[in-house]
Amino acid sequence: MLSSLYLRNFIIVREAELDLSDGMTAITGETGAGKSILIDALNLVLGGRTSSDVIRHGEDQAEIVATFDLGTSTDATDWLIGQELDAEQDCVVRRILRRNGPSRGFINGRPVAMQQLRQLGDLLVDIHGQHEHQSLLRADDQREILDAITDHVPALDLLAGHYEDIQLCQLKLDQLRSAGGKGEDQLELLRYQASELEQLALEEGETDALEEEHRRLANASDLIAGINENLLRLSNDNNTAMEQQLNQVINGLQQLERFDPTLSEINQLLLNASIHIDEASARLRQYLDQMDTNPQRLDWVNQRMGSIHDLARKHRVNPAELPTQLEHLKQQLHDLESGEERISELEKDLTEHFTNYQEQAKKVSQRRRKTAARLSEEVTARMQKLGMEGGSFVIKLSDTEPGSPRRHGLDKIEYLVAANPGQSPQPLNKVASGGELSRIALALQVCVMESSATPTLIFDEIDVGIGGRVAEIVGQQLAKLGTVRQVLCITHLAQVAANAHQQILISKSGDPVEAVIGSLEEKQRVEEIARMMGGIEITEQTRAHAEEMLKQAEG
Repeated sequence: MLSSLYLRNFIIVREAELDLSDGMTAITGETGAGKSILIDALNLVLGGRTSSDVIRHGEDQAEIVATFDLGTSTDATDWLIGQELDAEQDCVVRRILRRNGPSRGFINGRPVAMQQLRQLGDLLVDIHGQHEHQSLLRADDQREILDAITDHVPALDLLAGHYEDIQLCQLKLDQLRSAGGKGEDQLELLRYQASELEQLALEEGETDALEEEHRRLANASDLIAGINENLLRLSNDNNTAMEQQLNQVINGLQQLERFDPTLSEINQLLLNASIHIDEASARLRQYLDQMDTNPQRLDWVNQRMGSIHDLARKHRVNPAELPTQLEHLKQQLHDLESGEERISELEKDLTEHFTNYQEQAKKVSQRRRKTAARLSEEVTARMQKLGMEGGSFVIKLSDTEPGSPRRHGLDKIEYLVAANPGQSPQPLNKVASGGELSRIALALQVCVMESSATPTLIFDEIDVGIGGRVAEIVGQQLAKLGTVRQVLCITHLAQVAANAHQQILISKSGDPVEAVIGSLEEKQRVEEIARMMGGIEITEQTRAHAEEMLKQAEG
């Protein structure tokens, strides 16, 4: 849920910070006060399009910061983890708007692209009204809403699995058919390449062993000279040899042991060192005896390494990967040489995958149609109480081309509405006004509120063209939705605002004009509800009525 929103130099806001609660929050204020400022700001911080016009006059840049409590929003958490953007309990989204430069976006302190802000925004907030985040108008979201309330994830996963089988099988078929069209020339090339690698007969780990041997053979003279020099330092034939000096120290300490026996332990360490020196000298002599300075062997190693590297460059792989490349070529040869047989097998498999897909798609479609009929009736019934008497809501499912499978099935899903009696249902974006669309969205969200994943819902212009009893019902429905989701609602009707769990007032003052935004306490709410009912002059009777409305909403 949205836990806080910070604005600086945004439109007519100099600076404002607002803490939001769960449940239903009503945003109110006089006409022209800028009640949509908060929604506009939230829309922009989540990647919406902008211009320098939203920056406060006289300032160079504006800043918007939204903090979300992720809570149980697993979709948003998983997305943040996938993007490596630190999925903690709180998620901080920030956007800086500059008058003379591009805007910049940040998620948890890290710079991100606008597309990433929009992707995260779609998982956190759903805005219904005259804004971009109108999920109710998007075909994919319409399908997801229907599938969520149908609750058939295993069936959808099985359908997606059949779809993947079709795609993979079709890909293999296309590759074989394409390769088959290249004729005998392709086969000859593969045979030649495989034959080269077979003749090379590169063994596992051979390249590393050859490189090590090459270093040894190429530097044989330096190795021999260096070892002889160090053997001389260790040898007893030299008066200054290490071994001779060490023996002198050992003899000297042995003479002193008669004065202090504790020196024997130190002398033993020196004796051990002498033994190790003798062993090292013997091994160095043995190394020299086995040293191979054969120039023919060095030539052979050079030629072998040259052949390996030439073929590696030819096949565009690392030398150590040549054995794997040989197996890959052999598999290609096998597929081509048995092409007709393999194509026949894959065509049979593809037919079977199509059959499995279509059978599962029919089962998914049957589930959807059953849910669509029930949901259409429920939303239509709620529309009658929301100022759309005689209107109807229909979820239409039609078949797509059976030969063109899609991951989510063969259903084309459309949300249709008839706003008035006698009208034939039409797509939402063609017949529904802003207020009507918001009320339809409210009716739908109440019906599916237990299954929907978006934690924050925003309704703008939901009360356009209604009043009285209908407005009270709208407020009650919003409050009901607020028991399971966070709901923000811009309203100018007291009947709607009275049902809110939190109320935010936006007003204007000063010269130059400046917006003042604040959350109302209980007494302040009474005054604001009274103003919304009674206009400029507020009487005690109006205040009493406002108090009664708030008490009734609480009850």
